[in-house]
Amino acid sequence: MTVTAQDLTYLRRCIDLAREALDAGDEPFGSVLVSADGTVLFEDRNRVKDGDPTQHPEFAISRWAAAHLNPRERAAATVYTSGEHCPMCSAAHGWVGLGRIVYVTSGNQLRGRLREWGVPAAPVASLPIGEIVPGAVTDGPVDELTQEVEDLYRACFGREGNAR
Repeated sequence: MTVTAQDLTYLRRCIDLAREALDAGDEPFGSVLVSADGTVLFEDRNRVKDGDPTQHPEFAISRWAAAHLNPRERAAATVYTSGEHCPMCSAAHGWVGLGRIVYVTSGNQLRGRLREWGVPAAPVASLPIGEIVPGAVTDGPVDELTQEVEDLYRACFGREGNAR
């Protein structure tokens, strides 16, 4: 599938949420759940700074969707996110049966930058969504927005971010 102008609107909201997370002292990730008719159902940002590393917005979306949507609605919904799902969030997405995922930056792009900035590797292997959820419909990375997200990563994880 091709990323549309409407997709870009939702992705820009994800970047705003990622910026909000960074401004709150958290890691810069944001996500939005959108119904088949284009209604924003749920949105969140990273909330890991207080010590719970599972507080990712994509995981929160999966929990919200399981509690509020029927299986058909979940399958028809789209998850927009500033960065590709980690394995934990991919698994939650698959178990709940959510639909398409559109992301700005890939896990490979993030890993490359973190290595470049000397950030220690995560305790869990980073894998593409499709390796966790075979058959998942994904679109990304979105080149025209990548620099904005990488700038947020740099502010958080780069040399100046590591000095916080």
